[in-house]
Amino acid sequence: MPLRTLPDVAGLINEEDLATVRERSRIEDVVGSYVTLRPAGGGALTGLCPFHDEKTPSFRVTPARGFYYCFGCNVGGDVIGFVQAINNCSFVEAVEFLADRVGVQLRYTDGGGGARVEPGLRSRILEANRLAAEFFAGQLTGPEAVAGRQFLAERGFDRDAAEHFGVGFAPMGGRELAKHLRAHKFSDEELVKASLIREGGWDYFQGRLLWPIRDAGRSVLGFGARRLFDDDRMPAKYINTRETPVYKKSHVLYGLDLARQNIAKKNQAVIVEGYTDVMAAHLAGIDTAVASCGTAFGDDHARLLSRLIGTTDALAGEVIFTFDGDAAGQAAALKVFSGDQHFISQTYVAIEPSGLDPCDLRIQHGDAAVRELVGRREPLYRYVMASTIAGFDLDRVDGRLAALRAAAPLVSSVRDGSLVNGYVHELAKMLGAEVEEVRREVSRAGRRKLSANHDRQQHHERPPQAEPPPDEPTLVGLPMPNPRDRSLEVERGTLRLMVRAPEVFVTDWNGVGADDFTHPTYRAIFAAIADAGTPAGDWPQPVVAVNPDPAVSSVIAALTTEPLLRPASPAYASEYVAKLRLLTVSRAIANLKSKLQRTNPIDDQPGYNRMFATLLDLEKRRRELTEVAAGPAD
Repeated sequence: MPLRTLPDVAGLINEEDLATVRERSRIEDVVGSYVTLRPAGGGALTGLCPFHDEKTPSFRVTPARGFYYCFGCNVGGDVIGFVQAINNCSFVEAVEFLADRVGVQLRYTDGGGGARVEPGLRSRILEANRLAAEFFAGQLTGPEAVAGRQFLAERGFDRDAAEHFGVGFAPMGGRELAKHLRAHKFSDEELVKASLIREGGWDYFQGRLLWPIRDAGRSVLGFGARRLFDDDRMPAKYINTRETPVYKKSHVLYGLDLARQNIAKKNQAVIVEGYTDVMAAHLAGIDTAVASCGTAFGDDHARLLSRLIGTTDALAGEVIFTFDGDAAGQAAALKVFSGDQHFISQTYVAIEPSGLDPCDLRIQHGDAAVRELVGRREPLYRYVMASTIAGFDLDRVDGRLAALRAAAPLVSSVRDGSLVNGYVHELAKMLGAEVEEVRREVSRAGRRKLSANHDRQQHHERPPQAEPPPDEPTLVGLPMPNPRDRSLEVERGTLRLMVRAPEVFVTDWNGVGADDFTHPTYRAIFAAIADAGTPAGDWPQPVVAVNPDPAVSSVIAALTTEPLLRPASPAYASEYVAKLRLLTVSRAIANLKSKLQRTNPIDDQPGYNRMFATLLDLEKRRRELTEVAAGPAD
């Protein structure tokens, strides 16, 4: 549905009000509602562009100048331009959106008599939705809503929970909402376009329990409604707001307003299937849970979550889908698998074998069971592999061969080339086959896929392998690290701070060890720093003297000239060390989880229990380091 066109929009808003809106609208806050931004040096912030697909952030925000720019798709502008682009709205509508956000009452002129023109359609719809949400919430306590309150109570949701999630009730009469909104000067035309009433003047939602669907900025975009009464004229158990200028079901996620900050902080998103599942998950402590609204989880949802998680490290974030353990759950997992390439983060599935969704699981077994469900997650690729080969008779040679041929394309499609070898070994273990046999079949599957996707001219070219790291020039001895290698950014940044400002560290370099560095040259530099003694006036010359390797001296020289992202301080050093240690702990967790998965808890119960206890300690340590690495709360 097109937005209403407004004439001469730039001249209709009072200039003083426009200037006030610009002044109060911090671009980093506005953009941060849609994109997770991280420091990029020089006072700038960076993240994944919301206007095109990318895995390496090229989108940059400069708060000091009030501008954004994407080096990937070459779009940019000020905060008003960003709102126009992200919401597909006019100049006036963007200004009204920001004015509502910062609490500015706009004045309008027509160049003569000072008459106010009609506000933009988008702003009007958002305001109507806000008032409707308040109206529905108030109706939930009335006598008509007994069935709604009973529905919530049976699922373990009390009044406080209903208020927290904004749950409401639509009166059965079918005229009450329309009357309420007309009293607030809304026209029937506006309410029809907002999908709040129908063409004949009847309320769109009647006699149903409602959940407001909000965006990351907590604006109400639409509603999801559940059937309560047998005589409901609409047979569908759930209905949603029709698509409007503000509500696009493929672009919204229920619960995002409550989960957005936690998703960005924890680099995790948990995808459940319904509104009550989101409520149950949050109340159980899974505060990163969201759900799609009236449609299957799709590519646009995946891109939205990728921007919010905001990490380019495939091992640093995770998207967890909860599915039933039945055939439908397996089918849903396979569908997610087909779109997994849209995720930068690792994708997992959490399967409830008994078929209970998070809401029912919480009712029957409590909050801990919901947390345990998420904690038992397994990699999506592993689950899909196991589900694929489960349909074959592995006791027969031909069954094992058929299972291998069915599963090999799955392994060949793993986007992270460094994981392929691990999955080859896992598949071999599942099938009881030789590793080299599995590797050959995976290679053949990759070549078949390449042949199907390329034209005849490219058919005979060598299939692309996993993208190798940039070439590293080698001096005598140690290899030179690539300063632009993002996987080593934290290691290089820690050493940069040690070389530039050693005084901000406490005893023993805040507990940093050589094992925290994965690149051999960075490991050698830290070892030299540790052996060089107490930093003195000629620092870092003693470091170079400890290890005369050309690579060491060359990198140290570069570190002394590279700028610090922030002024050096003990707090900054603690944050950086926490980030470095967090990577070390994450690697240890990954290794231990892998070992646990290979260990039979029945055959080796003491060893399994020891490893599990160690894993719990490591997870606790990771949470502690994550909090320190995030820095002080705003």
